[in-house]
Amino acid sequence: MNRVERLSAILIQLQSKKVVRGQDLAKRFSISLRTAYRDIRALEEAGVPIVSEAGLGYSLMDGYKLPPVMFTKEEAIAFLTAEKLVEKFTDPSTFSTYQSALFKIKAVLRSDEKDHLEKMDEHIEVFNHANLPSDAATAGHIQTILRSIEQKVQLSIHYFANHNQQNSHRNVEPVGIFLSGPRWHLIAYCCLRNAYRDFRIDRIKKSQLTEKSFEKQHPPLKAYLKEITKDERDLHTIVMRIESDKTRYLGEQKYYNGFVSEKISDGKTEMTFLTSSIEGFARWFVMFGDYAEIVSPAAVRARVKEIVRGISKNLK
Repeated sequence: MNRVERLSAILIQLQSKKVVRGQDLAKRFSISLRTAYRDIRALEEAGVPIVSEAGLGYSLMDGYKLPPVMFTKEEAIAFLTAEKLVEKFTDPSTFSTYQSALFKIKAVLRSDEKDHLEKMDEHIEVFNHANLPSDAATAGHIQTILRSIEQKVQLSIHYFANHNQQNSHRNVEPVGIFLSGPRWHLIAYCCLRNAYRDFRIDRIKKSQLTEKSFEKQHPPLKAYLKEITKDERDLHTIVMRIESDKTRYLGEQKYYNGFVSEKISDGKTEMTFLTSSIEGFARWFVMFGDYAEIVSPAAVRARVKEIVRGISKNLK
């Protein structure tokens, strides 16, 4: 990227955020902080009204309007690719909103670029998969949750808890959502339990905004997730080998048991997991153990043998 392209990109970034730090510009464009400051001065000298806030960063003066943004073909294709993922991995409401935004993006493209995008649309697809969340499972909940966070009002949910197979109704104060494996999760402060909880969004049967404001000040989602994953140093690495044509039986459960990676050799798939519970993993392994073996560690093999002996004893 030459300097003219970089200055244009910096101008767009200033428009996209309320405040932009010099350190952020340096990191994004792989330049020194000193060069980032020089680029800001160059934009100011060109007449761009940039406001410098000591200790915070830079912003554009209120009311300053940039000319319409033009996208490269590569950028437009990236948006098109994202559209396919948004359609399959989110709910219909989120997809509809994204599609509306994409129409606006397409509107500023030149005619030849629009033709190119239409042709590329035929070459990008995301197939339905049994482990992908369905529209019905997350219908409307994602946007409702995000509105709850934006307005800082409690969310009323009807939730099915898998561990006790019971439905419950509770008010929660959402912190954020994240995608883990094939499922969306909601981290929220539960007013019923007076504690933070992880809710699977596909198990929310009904969600509705209330008129009650948040009662607590909640940490950002990233900070919360960083805090609860501090104990990852206690995770155990487990390697197992399973007949490749039997991996379909594992389904999404492999993600809940810490699936990390896999490699295939001689008709067998070697899978690596990170888990905090040897007991939980051993009991899960018993479900398909006649098709698989534990490579390591020995502690898991020993626990599986104990469980099998107990099962065998109870079947006499």
